[in-house]
Amino acid sequence: MSAVSDRLPAFPWDKLTPFKATAAAHPDGIVDLSVGTPVDPVPELIQKALVEAADSPGYPTVWGTPELRDAITGWVERRLGARDVTHRHVLPIVGSKELVAWLPTQLGLGPGDRVAYPRLAYPTYEVGARLARAEYEVYDDPTELDPEGLKLLWLNSPSNPTGKVLSKADLTRIVAWAREHGILLFSDECYLELGWEADPVSVLHPDVNGGSYDGIVSVHSLSKRSNLAGYRAAFLAGDPAVLSPLLEIRKHGGMMTSAPTQAAVVAALDDDDHVRVQRERYAARRAVLRQALLSHGFRIEHSEASLYLWATRGESCWDTVAHLAERGILVAPGDFYGTAGAEFVRVALTATDERIAAAVRRL
Repeated sequence: MSAVSDRLPAFPWDKLTPFKATAAAHPDGIVDLSVGTPVDPVPELIQKALVEAADSPGYPTVWGTPELRDAITGWVERRLGARDVTHRHVLPIVGSKELVAWLPTQLGLGPGDRVAYPRLAYPTYEVGARLARAEYEVYDDPTELDPEGLKLLWLNSPSNPTGKVLSKADLTRIVAWAREHGILLFSDECYLELGWEADPVSVLHPDVNGGSYDGIVSVHSLSKRSNLAGYRAAFLAGDPAVLSPLLEIRKHGGMMTSAPTQAAVVAALDDDDHVRVQRERYAARRAVLRQALLSHGFRIEHSEASLYLWATRGESCWDTVAHLAERGILVAPGDFYGTAGAEFVRVALTATDERIAAAVRRL
């Protein structure tokens, strides 16, 4: 056991414990803008679908019900502009984090293989490489990487933590480069429906991939757009030659989404109205919180999409964390996402209207 756990870095969120205690001591209570977990209700139509499927005594399938696959293919074509998507092009997963963490292992990567991800990135990309004992490295522009031995390239647009969005031209260029060098490209697009000052584009769009899904897979989650983080519901879409062996591996491993959750995902993907309502909630919170941070002396970079504001006061991120904790506000230090974030903090929009208003007053 220790041989596996020793490959992993210290769990970053444990470092926030004393700052959380400081923030919690505020007379008006803590405003937790750190982890970014949804707080708004699960839409009623999704809860209803879950309840109606609650009598599910049998094992669910890893590939999901035909209705679930129909819902995924329909959403991918309707929302992302993808074309000719069949059941072979999709695969449900148990939340996107497990996929990110175990993908290099499931791809059979190991020592000598390289995994690359953005310089500022979700920490689990590194964790996945470490679990597989593969090498890992960061990039500013992936096309400047040495392609030799590079087996898995992660894109993340909109970015966690920065909210940066890759343009259609950049995506097209990167997809072409990865294909030229035979590099498998996975695009983490979990925040794609939360664009504010940009309109994020998927690698599944034909303008990006030329009408072919060869060598590319996109990752999508219902955690943020539908408030389903507690359901663990996500899916992959892209190259069947990649998804087919992943399906077989996951069948052997029993990595299946529960049957009630599958029914809930069908309801969530078939309805666009609740996504619009949730977007409006986040847009309102973003507007007031952004202005409050600017008025307090912060500078905000990128943040044109996603559920975060990437903010700096030009000091150590931990000094900023401490400064805000004294005001009862807990945020994530930027160095959780790479050394390039050492002077930034990530401020989540995932708090109730009342708690966001409290943060604005304190700022």
